[in-house]
Amino acid sequence: MTELENNHVENTNEMEAALSSFQEVSVGDVVKGEVLAIEDKQAIVGIEGAGVEGVVPAKELSTLPVDNIDEVIKVGDVLDLVVISAIGKDKENGSYLLSKRRLDAKKVWEDIEKDFQEGKIIEAPVTNVVKGGLVVDVGVRGFVPASMVEDHFVDDFEEYKGKTLTFKIIEIEPSENRLILSHKAVVEAEKQEKKAELLTSISEGDQVEGTVARLTDFGAFVDLGGIDGLVHVSEISHAHVAKPSDVLKVGDKVEVAVLSVDPTTERVSLSIKDTLPGPWTDIEEKAAKDTVLEGTVKRLTSFGAFVEVFPGVEGLVHISQISHKHIATPHEVLSEGQQVKVKVLEVTPEDHRIALSIKALEEKPEVETEEVVEEENYELPEESTGFTMGDILGDALKEKE
Repeated sequence: MTELENNHVENTNEMEAALSSFQEVSVGDVVKGEVLAIEDKQAIVGIEGAGVEGVVPAKELSTLPVDNIDEVIKVGDVLDLVVISAIGKDKENGSYLLSKRRLDAKKVWEDIEKDFQEGKIIEAPVTNVVKGGLVVDVGVRGFVPASMVEDHFVDDFEEYKGKTLTFKIIEIEPSENRLILSHKAVVEAEKQEKKAELLTSISEGDQVEGTVARLTDFGAFVDLGGIDGLVHVSEISHAHVAKPSDVLKVGDKVEVAVLSVDPTTERVSLSIKDTLPGPWTDIEEKAAKDTVLEGTVKRLTSFGAFVEVFPGVEGLVHISQISHKHIATPHEVLSEGQQVKVKVLEVTPEDHRIALSIKALEEKPEVETEEVVEEENYELPEESTGFTMGDILGDALKEKE
């Protein structure tokens, strides 16, 4: 065989080898394409290993809207693409319609489905607020129903636009491009975790700061940063509180003492008054002996009157200290709610006792001598033993004789 014939055979073999090396392109294939040119809002690409060209419209370049194609790709970029359809050999711009968006979306759906199976929390920005909820971008479009945005009522969702939030995947259906997400579920889970941590970290006797979250007729619920504890109305102040709303309002920062913690029922009992100075604190200074105070008659008994001289501090005015005149019961001269001035006779802090007197502040009425004599003459017969002084002395003298 001549040299010319040999060269011809070699060239033929090389051409056959080159032609056989080109892979056949079918719809659905994932291929690599090099960007050859950008024109008319589309990219012309050469499909590697196939020897043919394809077209990628701007809308098929990204899962997000593309305003300027030059900001997304440039000539020379190599893209992973999926073949959507053949567009005929006579088409000027190529023979296949390709998409990067659909391939990216497919990968995103696969990742989301994996996250869903594993129960992972995902993060995504809110791109739009629509009737009924929020639209978010996780590589594909996700929807958050209004009822799944927060664990509390939200009046206006506009403030969420542009924010990046965490979500739990509630429902996923790639074939229908359906992705339902919930931020509320994440919030609730975080609160439950904080609550569990808090229940194990606080104990009876601790003092912590909280925020008044709710007010009821029977008390105030205070948020400790993950769990609400109850301050019963009787634990708000040392002074009597008729309604919690009289002294507290929602949002108030308060110092509270932990009375009890029950991890099983998740109930925490709190007290505000236990963090405040007690009513009997420094009582020896506030109510020293001989101090004159003004108070309110709180209770009347057969033996005296209890007078409140400071919030939470009551002293006893014994019946004998109410008036210089003889009275059978305190009710004769006093009534509950009456304002009176009292003098401190004695204070015993350790026993929480104060002895008071009303009559010590009143002038003792004068009594005429004749009246005293008449009274004494009148009372003597009642106290007589029935024996005269002479009888008693006479018997004594006879014994000496």
